[in-house]
Amino acid sequence: MHDQAREVGKTGADGQAAADVPLVCIHGFGGARHDWDGLAAALPARRTLIRYDMRGFGASQADFETPYSHADDLLAVLDALALERIDLCGMSLGGATALDFALSHPERVNRLVLVSPLMVGWHWSEDWIARWKAIGAAARGGDMEQARKLWWEHPLFEATRESPSAQTLHDGIAAYHGRHWVTDPQRRAAPDAERLDRLAIPTLLLTGTRDIADFQLIAGAIAAAAPQVTRCEYADAGHMLNLELPERIARDIERFLES
Repeated sequence: MHDQAREVGKTGADGQAAADVPLVCIHGFGGARHDWDGLAAALPARRTLIRYDMRGFGASQADFETPYSHADDLLAVLDALALERIDLCGMSLGGATALDFALSHPERVNRLVLVSPLMVGWHWSEDWIARWKAIGAAARGGDMEQARKLWWEHPLFEATRESPSAQTLHDGIAAYHGRHWVTDPQRRAAPDAERLDRLAIPTLLLTGTRDIADFQLIAGAIAAAAPQVTRCEYADAGHMLNLELPERIARDIERFLES
């Protein structure tokens, strides 16, 4: 498999043993493992946190020709680290990966945290499709600067652009190479909406009230169909909760994992 850049948080200076079950965090589209820096700083020192760069993002390599699955990549990461059972947290695209993995490999997941999640096989709105096509057209036409500009200006990030983390988001988009907009040979998979009722794993669903309609609908579908979902909505927050509210979601995630 391609290289997966990863970081593992160690036991804190207080000498406490790390939590028995490590927490694995997966970033969103165009992001990297460092998007979890705020969360990592806010979690208790005793908790082991593992974060990695998804295929082709951050420092992870990809040939953009070989068909792949993000969920299969996660399985390979866990097997390489000899982790039989984890707590799993995914943000946006990482949320889709986490949900898909949990549905396919429930025996490997103790608890699931979904932050503004996407969903495999989701039917997007006309507005989302039109904006995505415009970004892809700019990227395929060789104008990656315009593609990044359109992504930065997307309504998805409206609340984040107004927050103290705006520069962090801007810098992350500027650093993204954009090759997934040109070609992305992910293997097609059946829509996860069709098997949400099988999600028996205790799940925490974190959403912002200012997130766009597509993601609100995804969250609503998960909350309605999955049997063990606890939903937490943050007023006046948007899509990038890991950047906008890292301390608040860290408290809620830790409370959920310890419950």
